Amino acid sequence: MDFITAEERQQLGEKLESLKGNRPVLSKRIAEARALGDLKENADYHAAREEQGLEEAEIRRLEQRLKDAQVADESDIPDDMVFIGTIVRLRDMDDESVDLYKLVGEASGSFDADEIEVTAGSPMGEALMKTRVGDVVKVDLPRGTKRFEVMEIC
Repeated sequence: MDFITAEERQQLGEKLESLKGNRPVLSKRIAEARALGDLKENADYHAAREEQGLEEAEIRRLEQRLKDAQVADESDIPDDMVFIGTIVRLRDMDDESVDLYKLVGEASGSFDADEIEVTAGSPMGEALMKTRVGDVVKVDLPRGTKRFEVMEIC
């Protein structure tokens, strides 16, 4: 089961509506490019069609995600347990570095936040799910196995 926060559900819905709202714009671009004539060498036409295909695929993905995802009810989650939407301070057991991680249902793609986003379906997210302060998690990463201690749930 795929869990997301209420905030993530709202963001996904807004993104979906934005993509759907862009459909007439893309259709107009395609029509204008088609009116220029020869479609074989019409870069504007091909670029608009490619963009349309990518956006339609993303619309289908978002619609399916919203249909299948379950919104995590924050009132049912213990305050001392890591779950979707939780920000947690972890200490790397190898180099003693400490970083903030946020467990999310879907990554926002933003790198402006103070915490590193970890999706629940990733190896790190799966290891962190339902842990508590003091737990040590072992994560199998592409560069090898890493161990992290849960220092604090923020």
